[in-house]
Amino acid sequence: MPDLLVKLYALPPAEPAVEKLKASGIEIKRAIGPEKQAVAEWVEKKFSRAWASECDVALSTQPATCFLAVKDKELVGFACYDSTSKGFFGPIGVDKAGRTGGIGKALLLRTLWAMREAGYGYGIIGWAGPVDFFKKTVGAVVIEGSEPGVYAHLIKASPR
Repeated sequence: MPDLLVKLYALPPAEPAVEKLKASGIEIKRAIGPEKQAVAEWVEKKFSRAWASECDVALSTQPATCFLAVKDKELVGFACYDSTSKGFFGPIGVDKAGRTGGIGKALLLRTLWAMREAGYGYGIIGWAGPVDFFKKTVGAVVIEGSEPGVYAHLIKASPR
């Protein structure tokens, strides 16, 4: 999967997507320290150990570089940045039941805006899976020759 480049200075606003979710009882918020273990466990259960590791990194910074989608105090999605490399967005994941309700869009926009607010001019979406989603939502473009990029020498963990 290729990496993608996003112009953070040309992002669409996050507020409409975030407010739409709020009206349906879903809050997009920055994670805080006491949530670290619960978030990492949820991500590992729903997605992978590697993504849980990236969340752990994002939740170990101050302020955390991980955003959460929460409904009724339950996690329904997450997005991180600066967890693999500086300037990298990802991973992002939404529970299967919520994948068509705009949660991914709101998480993507809110997290990319946080990157912009942190001083980044561009963001890299590392090892992007749903390329068309990123292109459509934030105008991302493929970085030619970026596969496998920073992930080329990723170690394989033994199964538990």
